[in-house]
Amino acid sequence: MVQYGAVALRIAVIGGGIVGLATATELSHRHPTATVTVLEKELGVGRHQTSHNSGVVHAGLYYPVGSLKARLCSRGRTLLEAFCRARDLPYEECGKLVVASTAPQVALLDAIESRARANGVPDLRRLDRRSLLGIEPAAAGLAALHSPHTAITDFAAVAGALARGLEVRTGFEVQGVRAHGSGVVITGRSGGRGGIRPDAAELTADRVVICTGLQSDTLLPDGQEPMIIPFRGEYWRLIPEWSERVRGLIYPVPDPRYPFLGVHFTKRVDGRVDVGPNAVLGLAREGYRRSDVDAAWLLRTVTRRAFWRMARRHWRAGAHELAGSLSKRVFVQRAATLLPGLTPSAVVRAPAGVRAQAVDRGGNLIDDFRITRSGRAGQVVAVQNAPSPAATSALAVAEYICDQLEA
Repeated sequence: MVQYGAVALRIAVIGGGIVGLATATELSHRHPTATVTVLEKELGVGRHQTSHNSGVVHAGLYYPVGSLKARLCSRGRTLLEAFCRARDLPYEECGKLVVASTAPQVALLDAIESRARANGVPDLRRLDRRSLLGIEPAAAGLAALHSPHTAITDFAAVAGALARGLEVRTGFEVQGVRAHGSGVVITGRSGGRGGIRPDAAELTADRVVICTGLQSDTLLPDGQEPMIIPFRGEYWRLIPEWSERVRGLIYPVPDPRYPFLGVHFTKRVDGRVDVGPNAVLGLAREGYRRSDVDAAWLLRTVTRRAFWRMARRHWRAGAHELAGSLSKRVFVQRAATLLPGLTPSAVVRAPAGVRAQAVDRGGNLIDDFRITRSGRAGQVVAVQNAPSPAATSALAVAEYICDQLEA
């Protein structure tokens, strides 16, 4: 571990989501004499991706062997379970089925199984049509993988538990980060909201960690990759009579061309079951509703070359997702391949989420975690891409970030 002498270390973590809070907690443990401050633009923690997700604790089925996702998901799940058990937070190993509905999907399931076993997913089982009904009697498919230790939790509650041991400065919107000598200057606005005009603010820190999710490219030099494209994930919720038919998590075999897992059935810790999400291009960074439009941001985004390269490559998939967004009937028909007999009357609208998808200059969707160092002495670590399973992996991501700072 790097020693910093007798001078009290000042560390700022920008972003009060689950990754930022986990990182601040790990930093506080490793440097008990340091001042660790979390800067969050909202008036509370975990207001965005942390509290707008499916609540699934992933076991690591899909991720390329050796990738950061594969390594940190496995470690993160173990740490998260222990964290939840110690604090009496919800943690239920309800299990997960990945179901192949067609012959081509069975071949893809073979690849997922091989990858999952290489990643050490515990107690994984391959099931035929009959045996999958023993796990989920209402489901349908030709074959499936069963991951019994895939779990569900309440990530907003986890974030709240992490925040209770930290110094969190809410209502502080960071606008700039620049290295200055051996330290870092942070500029922003503080104290706004509710009609009150925010005051300009400036802080100096020795080390800075940027964990800003949907805003993760705003503190990069203009035009630097990757850029963040928000994808709104829309959910429907099963009515009680149908919720009782689903025991755990039922997923389709995902399209390997995309980092999204497809529309699935997700049991929540309160017993309700959500159906979704799809992946529709967002019209604002934090656009949880169709009516949320940020015209200035949208104009800047659609004039960038990386956006158009992505759009040309994936417009067909985008049109497919949009059709399911605009038509409840189409959405439900697709979901019914996993749960036969499902009808539009069996679901009601549920809250949406927004995924921060990083895109490189070539228009490619970045799938793995991306964590980088910058500054003259590497004083700044930025989490540039942390999609699912970032919440599952948060405590392990925090360890990785701290190792980077101390390298």
